[in-house]
Amino acid sequence: MQLEQRAILELRAKDRKLSGYAAKFNSEARIADFIEVIAPGAFAGSLGKRDILAMVDHDPTKILARTTSGHLKLSEDSTGLAFEINMPDTQPAKDMLSLAERGDLGGMSFGFMVPKGGETWAGNRRTLTAIDLFEISVVSSWPAYPDTTVSARSKAPRLTLAKLYLETCKWA
Repeated sequence: MQLEQRAILELRAKDRKLSGYAAKFNSEARIADFIEVIAPGAFAGSLGKRDILAMVDHDPTKILARTTSGHLKLSEDSTGLAFEINMPDTQPAKDMLSLAERGDLGGMSFGFMVPKGGETWAGNRRTLTAIDLFEISVVSSWPAYPDTTVSARSKAPRLTLAKLYLETCKWA
């Protein structure tokens, strides 16, 4: 398995909270040479089963919240993976809130792995039916594709981040 990241653009700031969708169901994203869709229920296996982090730009040194502390709330609804982050009083959080209020953020992204049997392929169309979610990230500069609410993030850091997650969290 490799760690993958996806980004979307839907984010709201209110008081000291950020909320929105880290992923949307049944929305097509063009990633490299294939199309990807996330099926409803794909995140259900991850929610409530491990500590999931909220970060800035997938940077594990810029943690905004985590599920085990209760400051990151994640849930699936008919639209997708909804989130609410109770933002800390840190400089990265203040920066993200300020950018969100101005509408200057690129959106949201998430880091995940696909477990065995968690995807199906039909030609160049990949449907994700099960996702092992490790983190969601506020993305400061990489916007979503203009024709969809979900877009690709760089594939390059996957292996490095996957190793970091597995080594530090012992989720192997």
